Amino acid sequence: MQKFQLELLFQIIGIGSASGLFFKNDSLFLISDNSKVLYEYGMTDKKLDAHILLENPELPKENIPKKLKPDFESITPFGEDLCVFGSGSTENRNQMVQFNTYNKNPIKTLDLTDLYLSMQYFAEIKPEDFNIEGSVFDGENWYFFQRGNGEKGQNGVFTVSGKNLENQFTILYNSYKLPKIKGVQTTFTDAILVENTLYFLATAEDSKSTYEDGAVLGSIIGSINTKTMKIKLKQTITNEHKFEGLTLYKNNKETLEFLLCEDKDSDVQQSDIYKLTLKK
Repeated sequence: MQKFQLELLFQIIGIGSASGLFFKNDSLFLISDNSKVLYEYGMTDKKLDAHILLENPELPKENIPKKLKPDFESITPFGEDLCVFGSGSTENRNQMVQFNTYNKNPIKTLDLTDLYLSMQYFAEIKPEDFNIEGSVFDGENWYFFQRGNGEKGQNGVFTVSGKNLENQFTILYNSYKLPKIKGVQTTFTDAILVENTLYFLATAEDSKSTYEDGAVLGSIIGSINTKTMKIKLKQTITNEHKFEGLTLYKNNKETLEFLLCEDKDSDVQQSDIYKLTLKK
């Protein structure tokens, strides 16, 4: 069993349903699955800014109704930019927004319908079971984590390469059977890259739907070797929290420190940020 320490680090007032985060230069960038903004929280000055990702006047800024929300579930660095991805779990959740962290503006929006449909066809995943909750770019390849919270429990990782994500790409797919908590299978909720290892979160939620929430039974952290795409680490870290965001905080000689965010599936504008310390 891997040694770890989990602690509540701080709370951010003004963000609800946090679904992904990325730490950079003392700033914590966060997304929410029911908003159309990218939040930026200053770790030193405690200042919270909100950057609009989608210029759609028909959508409210926050607490967007479930059937209308873009469902931003994952965020990953792309050079000096950040890429934010919709989950693909419904037809209006297929967008990717590229955001420049220096100019503080979105610079590109892509429709990933063709990519997501190709993923579903390639991995034989029904549209109602498709749900991308983690994304990673390693400088050459993209890794997309399919959350198996549909009826068939299809957890997997798509490795995508090519000139672009719209119409010039190739796809590989690896499926995974993840551990259970209290008899319920955990499902991928986020992932990041540390050196040559993909670290991921997975949560046990008592629901057979990618759309409806269920009772939360806990979360695990795990790792996948990018050369073999085999799981190396599987460790339960909580029996009560639904962690949906993971970012590297500090890479020390003997430990890795991660920041995690929790999605409480409510309209309350408060997000709890945890620190997870893992021995190497």
